Amino acid sequence: MTYFCDKILNFYANVQINVKLPEGVDVMNPYGRDEVIEVVTTFYQKYYADTKHRTLILGINPGRFGAGITGIPFTDPVRLEDECKIKNSFDHKPELSSIFIYQMINAFGSIEAFYKQFYISSISPLGFIKDGKNMNYYDSKALQNVLYDFILESIQKQLNFGINREVCYSLGQGKNYKYLLALNKEHHFFKKVIPLAHPRYILQYKRKFVDDYLKSFLSEFRKNG
Repeated sequence: MTYFCDKILNFYANVQINVKLPEGVDVMNPYGRDEVIEVVTTFYQKYYADTKHRTLILGINPGRFGAGITGIPFTDPVRLEDECKIKNSFDHKPELSSIFIYQMINAFGSIEAFYKQFYISSISPLGFIKDGKNMNYYDSKALQNVLYDFILESIQKQLNFGINREVCYSLGQGKNYKYLLALNKEHHFFKKVIPLAHPRYILQYKRKFVDDYLKSFLSEFRKNG
């Protein structure tokens, strides 16, 4: 029997970008490193070793302090060890997005309960760096254009994991949501796409309203998850 985790691990073992990126843009692909493969395997076998369908949550693309290091979306080395109990020797720098996501997951009930219902990924499952800083796929029209086939293929492959086609959540209510909405209109992946505030935006600019955002996330997830 092929479990949800087997499909995820096969996806990450083979994910790569085969197009020339704009000058100065480098791709972050952590999946060639042994420790990344080890923790990614442990994580997904721990939470996804079943055949249940899950609702997809799509972020933008991995950042250099989160999935760009661990290979697990919105899970920095600190959360990986302290919350998921998966020891690792990565540099334990916190990522704002990861902090909020695990606050939300714990408020949901438990890590096990959340990942039984949801699968988190990103529009681009690989991240980008320019001038030593994170870059989003939509920050450059040239980058966005050359990534179109890669993004489309990545979403299509992940739909085959056993994804709920009724609803998808966009982490990001601006450009990420707009891009996903247009893609969905063209390819009919989901019946509806629901935007949620991006975790980094919440902690960077709206920190005093964190409790309100947590309630908003939980309300949406319990309604549609």
